[in-house]
Amino acid sequence: MINPLWLRSLLAVVATGSFTRAAEALDITQAAVSQHIRHLEDGYGRLLLRERRQIELTPQGRLLFEYAEEVAAATARLRARLADDDPAQGAVSLATPGSIGLALYRCLLDLQARHPGLQVSHRFAPSAQIAAMLLDGQIEFGLSTRPPDDTRLEASEFVDEALRLVLPAGHPQPDWAVLQRLGMIGHPDGADMAARLFSRRYPGQRVSTLPERGFVNQISLILEPVARGLGFTVLPQFAVSAFGRPSELYVVEQDPPVVDTLWLVTRREWPLSAAASHALEAMRAHLAAM
Repeated sequence: MINPLWLRSLLAVVATGSFTRAAEALDITQAAVSQHIRHLEDGYGRLLLRERRQIELTPQGRLLFEYAEEVAAATARLRARLADDDPAQGAVSLATPGSIGLALYRCLLDLQARHPGLQVSHRFAPSAQIAAMLLDGQIEFGLSTRPPDDTRLEASEFVDEALRLVLPAGHPQPDWAVLQRLGMIGHPDGADMAARLFSRRYPGQRVSTLPERGFVNQISLILEPVARGLGFTVLPQFAVSAFGRPSELYVVEQDPPVVDTLWLVTRREWPLSAAASHALEAMRAHLAAM
């Protein structure tokens, strides 16, 4: 590996046309500049022609000069990335559960459209997988339905999300008989969500006694059969808000609501990049406006 100080001296000599001015620009002695060039020429042959008080690069010198420029540019890029002071540049990597992921998807697309220098990687994943992805360095932050157990991670409350009972449009305030007649559109978390919501809304009733009319494992599609009158379901609020045809649904209000807290999870010792912090601000503003 070539000593970067020697390469800096070569760049300065060519830029200023003088060993003396190069030393002044680098704030070192002229003897040091001469020594650096001598070290380079010992290893790579004659680099500079010094005639009529002008400095000209030899063919070998031109090649090494181009290499020195590449090293300087790479060093500048590295310093910029390490400084990380531009919220409109760089990578933003995150993972979220499906419900809030649907609500945030367009927000993140809008953010990237406003700042083309951002590269946004957004994955949908369950909470246990999100913790593993953080520890493996695959993402910078995640949103989780529960705080992590691993002490290498830290969590703070990000947003609350209510569970919603959703029926086809046109149904009256549902009693248990209405739900039995309609039947449930199930999904991977459906039985658990329904049990939690119904324990408050229909105390003493069991979700297992309700017929299941269908099952969907893609969160963006769960409300399609409900909108077509094929059954009811229970989903988090953000998944309901993301559905494109709200007039085809009847969302039952629950007072007081059954609420889940979503947690912002990060590596404990790793500060967020400026780009990630900016993305989080945009996400919070988007959710607050919903």
